[in-house]
Amino acid sequence: MHTILICDDERDIVNALQIYLSSEQYRLLVAYNGREALELLEFEAIDLVLLDIMMPEMDGIETMTRLREKYNIPVILLTAKSEDTDKILGLDLGADDYITKPFNPMEVLARVRSHLRRYTKLGSSAEALQQSDVYQIGNIVLNDTEKKVTVDGEPVSLTPTEYAILLFLIRSPNKVYSPQEIYTAVRGELPYGAEGTIAVHIRHLREKIEINPAEPRFLRAVWGQGYRLGG
Repeated sequence: MHTILICDDERDIVNALQIYLSSEQYRLLVAYNGREALELLEFEAIDLVLLDIMMPEMDGIETMTRLREKYNIPVILLTAKSEDTDKILGLDLGADDYITKPFNPMEVLARVRSHLRRYTKLGSSAEALQQSDVYQIGNIVLNDTEKKVTVDGEPVSLTPTEYAILLFLIRSPNKVYSPQEIYTAVRGELPYGAEGTIAVHIRHLREKIEINPAEPRFLRAVWGQGYRLGG
């Protein structure tokens, strides 16, 4: 059974999310600010976090920063339409996705299922599936058996979404994929908001695998078409 942490200071939203997710028989934990969320993460085995941005005591942005210092679990931000800047900042800090309030119950369920499915396949839970594949592009090595990435022999910590994007691209060196194709491949759903979301994850991924992210050697954009990974 997967454990999901819901972190939002609005009790009505927390109650609604509990109702939506209870149909899937997830184990649900609740926090009403970032401090409570981080405390729960210390003592509970959590598989996914639904994290509000605007909260008292410690907001979602600070919580996201501290969370990523220790955990690689999927994080979906809960945001208002007016918080576009914070959405991008949250993705930059390692969030995997966002859902805009007010949200559709079916969208919430679909996104949670999608991220938990990928997280399980990446080997981050006891149910993980193993593959015996090792891929290399230049000084970047992805070992999909151990779910590890190294650059020049040094381990690199990636979020589940960043890992999924890198794995997808490295399996087809030099092939160009549109943001929509990447989004669909790593998320398993229709590409709503694909370009902006993928662009943020690509930028963050470059910061981890490129010597000079501003002038990437391997993970390159192809103007008007998308992205490719190659030498």
